[in-house]
Parts: sequence; structure tokens; C-alpha cells
Amino acid sequence: MLEEINSIFNLPVYTPWGAYLGDLVNAVIDANEAEITSLVVANTNPALVVDSAPIAIPFRWVQAIGDIVILKYFPSSVPIKPPQEQATIPAYSP
Repeated sequence: MLEEINSIFNLPVYTPWGAYLGDLVNAVIDANEAEITSLVVANTNPALVVDSAPIAIPFRWVQAIGDIVILKYFPSSVPIKPPQEQATIPAYSP
């Protein structure tokens, strides 16, 4: 079944153990392979992500997408690297 990519934006994202992670706000697509490589999650849970920073989740960590996004893997916490080591995450604009 084909679906437009923007139909999954703003879905809540949950960890494998049921904790709310944040909201799906963007997707990174490999144009050469025509596949999603990662999902960008913003408004992240401060108990799981330092400073509630937006993060990119590898698409291979996704178990299911429906009314919510459920991950099949997520580390217990996500430390944020110092600014000089951070990768650029696509900007989010609602």
C-alpha cells in the first residue's frame, strides 16, 4: 500500500517498553535508493533524551507505523554530543 510521507508526520513515537519518546516531524530519504533512512523526532521526552533535543532514529529501529510509531529498539538514554561533534539534523518548522 502506498502512502504519502507527510501522512506520518506528527505521529507520537513510543519505545519498545511503551514510553513516549516524542513526535515524528521529518524523514530522511535516500533519493538514490528511494527509501527512508531515518525519522526525525522532536519534542522528545527529557527522561530519555538530554535537553529534549530532536533526534534522528534509524528507520531499521521502527517496528510499526499506524496511528502511532512503535520502535523495536531504543537505547535507555540518548546523550547529546558537544556542538562541534553534532551532525546536522534537518530543521523542523510546524
